[in-house]
Amino acid sequence: MSEDLNRLVRHVLPGMRVLLPVDYAGVAMALTRPLIAHLTAAGGGGLHLICVPTGGLQADLLIGAGLVASVETSAMTLGEAGGAPQFNLAVREGRIEVRDATCPAIHAGLMAAQKGVPFVPLRGLIGSDVLRHRPDWKVIDNPLSDAPDPIALIPAIHADVAIFHVPIADRDGNVWIGRRRELAAMAYAARTVLVTAEKITDSSLLSDEVSAAGVLPALYVTEVAEVRQGAKPYGLWGQYPADVEELMRYAKLARSREGFAEYMAQVPA
Repeated sequence: MSEDLNRLVRHVLPGMRVLLPVDYAGVAMALTRPLIAHLTAAGGGGLHLICVPTGGLQADLLIGAGLVASVETSAMTLGEAGGAPQFNLAVREGRIEVRDATCPAIHAGLMAAQKGVPFVPLRGLIGSDVLRHRPDWKVIDNPLSDAPDPIALIPAIHADVAIFHVPIADRDGNVWIGRRRELAAMAYAARTVLVTAEKITDSSLLSDEVSAAGVLPALYVTEVAEVRQGAKPYGLWGQYPADVEELMRYAKLARSREGFAEYMAQVPA
């Protein structure tokens, strides 16, 4: 299994733009430590993380390891365990750039990439303070209106890599994402898509009418590796719940650099 994970992380290079999913959508946590080891050996990360649409433990671990240059997200949280401690520390110390966003804006940027257009208009941002901190988001007058009608334009979000975890994949590289359509949006916007799966089946997921509707075709998937409980300590829909105690343990321990180093030195359960 370790060799499969190492094969996947070799696609990720320093300075890349990386899409990571929200904690309930299937986070490929099993790839995190191999990714940290790979990028550290490569001389550093300088990653530009784009959280879809919020970030959590995986992003926090990468930040704590010193591998992240910027984060675009609408929130960074460990849910019931509180805030993301290494993110908070890095922001206070000025070690990362934060590109503040909203959930609809991130989804709009991914939609623009999927449709092959340079931007998608979004009205809900008008009047918000977020616009003042995002010079790349433009406000124009609606060209189809005779009256003044400002609207925001969200640029397409293109990424080098998307990384996520799913319940099942098949030998052809098709992966089942069910209702987690944000995973499809990530795949459409990324040049490389790395997926871990609880199980890889010999039967094609596209051969069944019921399962096919929730399948991301192999056309959009670069590599798949089988990893049981690959989202832990997060949960995976229909498979297992999150380990809230472990998330809380991390949140408490990782408030300092020393505590983070102690956590990373421990062998995962």
